[in-house]
Amino acid sequence: MEHSFLLACFIFLSAAVIVVPFAKATGLGSVLGYLLAGIIIGPFGLGLVTDPETILHFSEFGVVMMLFLIGLELQVRELWSMRNKLFGLGLPQVLITALVIALIGYMASMPWQSAVIMGLGLALSSTAIVLKIIEERGIMATNTGRSAFSVLLLQDIAVIPILAIIPLLALPELVGHTPTDDGHGGAATAEGGWQVAAKTAFVFATMYLSGRYLLRPVMRFIAKSGVREIFTALSLLLVVAAALLMEWINVSAALGAFMVGMILADSEYRHELESDIEPFKGLLLGLFFISVGMSIEFGVLLDNPVLIASMVIGLAVIKMVILWSLGTIFRFHVADRMLFAIILAQGGEFGFVLFQFATASGALLPEHADLLNVTVAISMVITPILILIYDRLLSPKLVKDNQTDREPDDISVRNRVIVLGYGRFGQIVTRLITAQGFDATLIDHDAEQIDLVKRFDTKVFFGDARRADLLAAAGANQAHILIIAIHNPNTVTEIAAMVKKHFPHITILARARDRNHAHELMDEGVTDFVRDTFHSGLQLGIKALVALGYEEHRAHRLAKTFARHDIKMLHEAYELKDDMEAMIGHARSAKELLAQVMESDLVDLDPANANNWTSEKIPDDIERENKARSQE
Repeated sequence: MEHSFLLACFIFLSAAVIVVPFAKATGLGSVLGYLLAGIIIGPFGLGLVTDPETILHFSEFGVVMMLFLIGLELQVRELWSMRNKLFGLGLPQVLITALVIALIGYMASMPWQSAVIMGLGLALSSTAIVLKIIEERGIMATNTGRSAFSVLLLQDIAVIPILAIIPLLALPELVGHTPTDDGHGGAATAEGGWQVAAKTAFVFATMYLSGRYLLRPVMRFIAKSGVREIFTALSLLLVVAAALLMEWINVSAALGAFMVGMILADSEYRHELESDIEPFKGLLLGLFFISVGMSIEFGVLLDNPVLIASMVIGLAVIKMVILWSLGTIFRFHVADRMLFAIILAQGGEFGFVLFQFATASGALLPEHADLLNVTVAISMVITPILILIYDRLLSPKLVKDNQTDREPDDISVRNRVIVLGYGRFGQIVTRLITAQGFDATLIDHDAEQIDLVKRFDTKVFFGDARRADLLAAAGANQAHILIIAIHNPNTVTEIAAMVKKHFPHITILARARDRNHAHELMDEGVTDFVRDTFHSGLQLGIKALVALGYEEHRAHRLAKTFARHDIKMLHEAYELKDDMEAMIGHARSAKELLAQVMESDLVDLDPANANNWTSEKIPDDIERENKARSQE
């Protein structure tokens, strides 16, 4: 059954709108939702879309645009800063995985050339799925997220030499007898490997030089025209041009789009392009996942269920063991090591490209390519399921085990100040205190962070600050103040409650994530806290007012007025936090009142009160005002 392009778009979007929210609501995640939607509407589901050309169109467009956006977010200079993880994690992962799988293939009577291609193709992971998981979990800034991204980046770079050597691995009996109508046709088989490599190097060099010396003047000219949407048109033009060049040298169009994105990433117009294309990013990735679900050849699966199941399980186990071992070498925590191994354990979308190109080049039998494509697709489908298993079953146990991997340090010092958490926030607080001659006992639960600061002659004790016995050993019974500078808001609240119960005499100074977290701390009786970004935002606001023409002293006065008003509203809202309607009404009236306060530009300049805005504890004058109001 053939459908028009518009009807195919309607079916794709309808499937996404219906299935993905349901999958997300049930905890399956959006990636698995898109994959299920593709299976449902595909040739082996309801058969709503059965035209292979339509499937290929959506799939390639999704991959091409995905790689363009990834390249756009990656500046070339970032590669150097990531070199340790790129070559320490990424390169060994690709080489060791490829070697192990190639040996298994060779032992299973595959030609050694095909076994090598199978190993290289299956060594790659899904950039789309992994980045989506990292984004949804918000772990890009963590060691696990950065490490996974480094491995993906090395894999993407490795595609270039892999594509170049595939023609060199052509099987003599297949040369001249492979199909040439699949978009990667006979030119690859007619040319020698060195010719393909030379053409590839020439095209990439031309793209880089053109982007560096020709593209920027063109973009500057377009910027002067003032027509914003032309930036989007230009970026799409570059992607299409890169795809055409890649076709000429028989290389993946997605790889060309990635190169264009990296070239644009070094442009001063990078953020303009990102803001224009960002709204399409999630949808394009979703369409790619749908196409992957549609592309699963269930006919091949039904003909070889045991073999494919063994290949999928074997692939996941091999990659997880290798990734786990690399994480052990790099001293990842146990929970992080497992997550790192799971999210990279699947095959990748580049595998489809490599196996297709290898078949066209006469280096891989079509029946082998079919088995490998199904293996990759199913491995991608089960990745969100493995993540669910990790979250529900493995993570709680591993985190608990991880806490007991290392025994808490013996804390023999006794100081008036105890600081829990020695990250960026805790370091600033501690440096200010110690600069005035006060000694502080520092406790953290991140072994890597402790080892790092130890190199700077800073003594930080290892331990779980949620344990009352550990705080007692650290001298909490004699300490005057306890500073909770930990990033996780749930942990901060849990520690505050425990300290209030076991050490009621101690003054707690806490780090709050936001207004809601501040209210949670107030529930536990904590009144001295600072919201993460409140005061840094005020300082930047002062600089913005000065840049807009305000005198500096007036900008500071306005910031003090705003701060005291916001702190007052924070405490008033606390009394209404259980009444949503009252909270909404209070927020509206607070906005109106703020306008009036700022218009009056009034602030108590009494030296005794001039610095009230630097604390989020309610000032005495506001407290008196609230008491008088309640008596009325």
